[in-house]
Amino acid sequence: MRTSKQAQRDIRSRLDEKLALSIPSPSLLESLASACASSSSPDATFQYAFALSKSSSPPELSYAITLLNSLLKSGYPHQIDCMIGSAQAHYLLKQYKEARSVAEAILRNNPENAMAGELHVASMIAIEEEEERKVKNVAVGGTLAVAAIGLALLLGGKKR
Repeated sequence: MRTSKQAQRDIRSRLDEKLALSIPSPSLLESLASACASSSSPDATFQYAFALSKSSSPPELSYAITLLNSLLKSGYPHQIDCMIGSAQAHYLLKQYKEARSVAEAILRNNPENAMAGELHVASMIAIEEEEERKVKNVAVGGTLAVAAIGLALLLGGKKR
């Protein structure tokens, strides 16, 4: 998917907005948890896990990943949907490399999947932005260290 950096940033911004607007209410999660607990149905588990994959709570997001991966391993028929939920949860946990990896796996077999495409692009941009931030922090830290050494030498030289 070759697009300009600004178009990619726009995709990430829209995805972030979409995910922020789709955070499930506590009452919805409670009702889905009750349905999941009272039924051994994989569909009930999927509904609960997929709702959790859009949560704003890191423990709920981690639990969603666990449930969705369990469904995948058990041969649940809606594999792509489980993977989308898992990628969303990884993305919201800021585990961008994992989110990108899951999105790429979906796109290999289903290249027209729009949500996987959005998650892939958004994850790639997030990874790049994290790396840029790290480089800037190292540069600032290096500059401060050089300044501190220079100041120490300057002050140390006056004592003589």
